[in-house]
Amino acid sequence: MILTVTLNTALDITYRVGALRPHTSHRVSAVTERPGGKGVNVARVLAALGHETTVTGFAGGATGATVRERLAETAGIREALLPVAGATRRTVAVVDERTGDTTQLNEPGPQIAPAEWGAFLDHYEELLRGASAVALCGSLPPGVPVGAYAGLVKAARAAAVPVLLDTSGEALRRGVAARPDLVKPNAYELAELTGSHDPSRATQDARRRGARAVVASLGPQGLLALTPEGCWRALPPTREHGNPTGAGDATVAALLSAQVEQLPWPTRLTRAAALSAATVRSPTAGEFDHGTYERLLGQVTVTGVSSVV
Repeated sequence: MILTVTLNTALDITYRVGALRPHTSHRVSAVTERPGGKGVNVARVLAALGHETTVTGFAGGATGATVRERLAETAGIREALLPVAGATRRTVAVVDERTGDTTQLNEPGPQIAPAEWGAFLDHYEELLRGASAVALCGSLPPGVPVGAYAGLVKAARAAAVPVLLDTSGEALRRGVAARPDLVKPNAYELAELTGSHDPSRATQDARRRGARAVVASLGPQGLLALTPEGCWRALPPTREHGNPTGAGDATVAALLSAQVEQLPWPTRLTRAAALSAATVRSPTAGEFDHGTYERLLGQVTVTGVSSVV
């Protein structure tokens, strides 16, 4: 079982409009609602890849009840969210059908009480007993200590469960120092963590700060991975156009699934680059275009980079 942690779960609402124009009214052509948050999106992709997955984190209020009900109906996913008094947030994505661009509006999460955080720590350690890997994903809701991910990383390491960290800002800075097995920042998060806008230097710095391996998502430049086994770049043959929301979550799912399957790093990166690109072709986060994924698996280029090691 792969465990995904989403402390700031959400109900993702997607509106599709013909063309998004500021200061005007819009007629919505389609609406979708589904459980969201980075770890939830990761879990949905993992389930589609055939991996048994458990989702944990917090859920509260009517929105949280909807998230739990929808997750319980999703094949391949076990819902293990912890109830809290506050209301789960909503996120609203507005997709411009003319350009394919997406505008995202994210509400703040619920206020988490100290007792609720303590209860989650016990819940998390219990779930770790049956986990083959764990992903710690996304932002922290109000009330959760800024060093929360560092503590969760240490608990996973104590339980001998491989742990991947995908967050940003101070939560990432403190989490990296706890020595996760893998961190997956995007270019902005990597620069924010290290102060360097050179991906090669920044990945080296991130690894020196404690991460055993670093896989950086560089947008059109693909993936850059620095690991104990070597350094590689992975690049799809062309840039896919569509909705980039969730592409990073698909990368996390690919890396976790490949780690559990004990695949070599170049194969992991091939899967990650192909799956990330295939997610762009899907209208909603947590899903991917299976035809694009299968096609790109044979077209992604993975090259060893000796100068970064």
